[in-house]
Amino acid sequence: MNQQLEKSLDNKARRYAKRIGLYAKKWRGSLGTSLNNGGFMLLEPNSNRVVAGEYFNLTAVDVMAICEGQR
Repeated sequence: MNQQLEKSLDNKARRYAKRIGLYAKKWRGSLGTSLNNGGFMLLEPNSNRVVAGEYFNLTAVDVMAICEGQR
């Protein structure tokens, strides 16, 4: 996937999460560590409770699908 398309999907996923009151956080550290898969985690912003993607294992498309299901 090219960088422009990936960035576009990431931003779209963040907007979807924000619409339903969640925060989509993307892992920015090194890839391949035991608790990191390089993707997204969905958080409840008031309590920082993990809603989905505990190990940053959600793709941008996963985040959008989860958010669509909670609308």
